[in-house]
Amino acid sequence: MTVQQDTLPNGFRIVTEHMPGLQSAAIGIWVSAGGRHERLEQNGIAHFLEHMAFKGTKTRTALQIAEAIEDVGGYINAYTSREVTAYYARVLKDDVGLALDVIGDIVRNSIFDEREIEVERGVILQEIGQAIDTPDDIIFDWLQEESYREQAIGRSILGPAERVRSFSKEDLRRFVSEHYGPGQMILSAAGAVDHAEIVKTAEALFGDMEPKTQEALVAARFTGGQILRDKDLEQAHVALAFESPSYRADDIYAAQIYAGALGGGMSSRLFQEVREKRGLCYTIFAQAGAYEDTGMMTIYAGTSGEQVGDLLTLTVDELKRATSDMSDAEVERARAQMKAGMLMGLESPSNRAERLARLVQIWDRVPSLEATIEKIDAVTTADVRAMAERIAITAPAALALYGPVAGAPDLEEIARRRAA
Repeated sequence: MTVQQDTLPNGFRIVTEHMPGLQSAAIGIWVSAGGRHERLEQNGIAHFLEHMAFKGTKTRTALQIAEAIEDVGGYINAYTSREVTAYYARVLKDDVGLALDVIGDIVRNSIFDEREIEVERGVILQEIGQAIDTPDDIIFDWLQEESYREQAIGRSILGPAERVRSFSKEDLRRFVSEHYGPGQMILSAAGAVDHAEIVKTAEALFGDMEPKTQEALVAARFTGGQILRDKDLEQAHVALAFESPSYRADDIYAAQIYAGALGGGMSSRLFQEVREKRGLCYTIFAQAGAYEDTGMMTIYAGTSGEQVGDLLTLTVDELKRATSDMSDAEVERARAQMKAGMLMGLESPSNRAERLARLVQIWDRVPSLEATIEKIDAVTTADVRAMAERIAITAPAALALYGPVAGAPDLEEIARRRAA
């Protein structure tokens, strides 16, 4: 498999990886225009724009966009995160050019029809309502907000309903004008692809775009905080976050291995101690999320209202215990799970195209898979214990509780136990 990169004179970047033996390909445009690029009054507009991309262009109706890809058996979709908005398709190898043409069309030529704006506004308001009605979904929005208070990176990607109700055609056009420049875009493709052909097509579709100057991101600050919302639900939903490394940090792999050993599977510490031995929950996990300049170690569990205190106490105790007795075997298991998950995922051209785009966004290049594995293998048990100590003792923390949580420990009580 060969990764190839090119950059057009206007700054538009192209990265591809040919995967021998495949008859299909994944291709898409990743735009550095996510939730954290929004001003306060724009909160939710990146996601709104993603929806509107499929609602008609200068040359295709919404139905024609869908039919163009589905007529050849393909699949097209998009998503918005805090750092990117992605538009992507999966097609057979003979239809890669068609897919790129459609994606280029929706990214560059959306017309933002007023009637379609109103229809999609209703859809997004329903999506917001659904998220609010899903406790193990909305709690992560609240946790993010408490972790990064009064910052774009802490705001909901969907945005508040009152802002979504007010967005206009001009607001959408303004966000595109501010953020959808060639230097903010990465074309990524993997599978049965021909790099030279994709570059040629990209030149025709994007080569005439004028470069835009994008403001530098405001550096993220993990503030920490808490939100406790008591409500008559069947379960109490518990989410803890701790400041952890960014994608660019040298110790990101130590954080990810630690998260795996702590709560990454059925053999992990939290699963064994909290669920298997004590029966305090059905679901519990830990994960290390990362952004360009910050990261969050997140622990989530669902339990009964009367057991929230026991669950949080035991969780903090496990965090502290890992600082001194995290074993070589646990580290090796978590390392193996991390590498296997990465390698298995990369058998999918869609996952591989997304990885290529993300790496180019972070590093402006694609480090070799071998180099990444070397870094994972280089993490020692001492490194993981050091990360465990940082999380357990000194890292700023955030807490979100939702459900029957009256009387549950708050962040101050958790801080005292961390320090004990």
